[in-house]
Amino acid sequence: ASSATIQGGALRTYPFDTLVDSVEVLLKTDGRPLNARIELLQGPNNNKEVIELYTEDGFDRPFFCILETPGSGNVVRIVNTAPVEFPMTAGVVPHSINEEMSSSDVVLGGDLSW
Repeated sequence: ASSATIQGGALRTYPFDTLVDSVEVLLKTDGRPLNARIELLQGPNNNKEVIELYTEDGFDRPFFCILETPGSGNVVRIVNTAPVEFPMTAGVVPHSINEEMSSSDVVLGGDLSW
């Protein structure tokens, strides 16, 4: 699984294809405190869902969850709300894929090239 370091105060976005029904989120540190906000944005007109979390030791107690992401326009945004001296590692990857849905079913803000 791919992971990325997010410095304190920084954010990273992970857009997902329509075919992705759920995503796995893993947040950890090297033993320092973990302060983070996970935001799930689903389409342009929906309210975002937010998880705020804190753990004293992100190595002994990392955070893992699976977020349901049905439909189109899903973006997971990870914000490191800790100071700059507390980086964290984030991994956000697809968990389940909807094989039956065609990725051309919904097109938001674009056109289909034939």
